[in-house]
Amino acid sequence: MQHAQRQILRLSGPDTRDFLQGLITNDIGGVDSGLVYAALLTPQGKYMADFFLRAEGDDILLDADAAQADMLVQRLSMYKLRADVTITPTLLHLHRGTDDAPADALPDPRHPALGWRAYRDTAQTDDATDWAALYVAHMIPSSGTELTPDTFILEMGFERLNGVDFRKGCYVGQEVTARMKHKTELRKGLARVAITGDATTGAAITAQGKVAGTLLTRAGDMALAYLRYDRATGEMDADGAKVTRID
Repeated sequence: MQHAQRQILRLSGPDTRDFLQGLITNDIGGVDSGLVYAALLTPQGKYMADFFLRAEGDDILLDADAAQADMLVQRLSMYKLRADVTITPTLLHLHRGTDDAPADALPDPRHPALGWRAYRDTAQTDDATDWAALYVAHMIPSSGTELTPDTFILEMGFERLNGVDFRKGCYVGQEVTARMKHKTELRKGLARVAITGDATTGAAITAQGKVAGTLLTRAGDMALAYLRYDRATGEMDADGAKVTRID
């Protein structure tokens, strides 16, 4: 199915792989065997954008949220300096599904339940997959909701989602990310909650009168939330709705 809110960029030129390797959270070498999920961080280790990378001949296709595409082009161009890399938008469409994968598709590397992704010249109508429900069920963060400029990717489960490689060497924001991995215990992060009531995305979650987090993507009586773990115990409240942590 086509997903209209994605922009596919093409990176070409002999320095493309080395250029990306020094910037992104994952190992670009993974494109030789499938899709690579990765992020671009600030030097302070905070989230800027997440995307998928696919090899197409000597080029790399970059599948990003359309709302972040212009910023990504600008930021990558800033880092390019003298590297022989050309970044151009394409007219390709993202297709994805959870049925049997077609020949031109590759598995979504974040979780097997998310099926496949393919890039084609023509658009298709949507299939019947309830993507929001899948994202909530498997704790998959989305840009603009769970993933914001204040986000640290390890709090959003990027290691579990195969979005960061701790052996690849330096990249922008690597020092902060590695320190969070090896020297600290995460006290806040993404969780799945059960919810009864009418609270919506962005509602503050409280526990015993103290702020415990924020309600994020919701699908039926389940939702994702960003929680402070030491406070997110027992029954919580979000705009009068009952909230209980599951994962």
